[in-house]
Amino acid sequence: MQSKATTPEQYLSELPEDRKEAILKLRNAIKENLPQGFEEVISYGMLGYVVPHSIYPSGYHCDPKLPLPFINLASQKNFIALYHMGIYANKNLESWFVSEYPKHVKTKLDMGKSCIRFKKMDDIPFDFIGELIAKVSVEDWISNYEKAFKK
Repeated sequence: MQSKATTPEQYLSELPEDRKEAILKLRNAIKENLPQGFEEVISYGMLGYVVPHSIYPSGYHCDPKLPLPFINLASQKNFIALYHMGIYANKNLESWFVSEYPKHVKTKLDMGKSCIRFKKMDDIPFDFIGELIAKVSVEDWISNYEKAFKK
């Protein structure tokens, strides 16, 4: 479900009440732990955390006019989704996340290549997500991105 919002504040104001608290808590966990250099924007109709063109002028290889995406956060139809490109591009980070997740949540991990899905708002490990966010600096992300995606 892509929003037509043009600012993070507008995106948040449009959320259904049953999702707003969880999204706000996830946003806070991200913003409190996000390494310096990333910027919060609306990206693909979701909250996005990107490497701005001022740091990475090449932009995203799929569309160089866009800044380099790193994380997206969205309220989808049946779940909240956290899209973390670092997990997709870095197998060591993915292995760490998958092995540590059960120590923080009793429910089974519901994850795609870069998407972590939370169907129950009470099962979101906010502190653990903050720990994940803090693990990748802008420099690390650019390096992993170029190794994994740029030809």
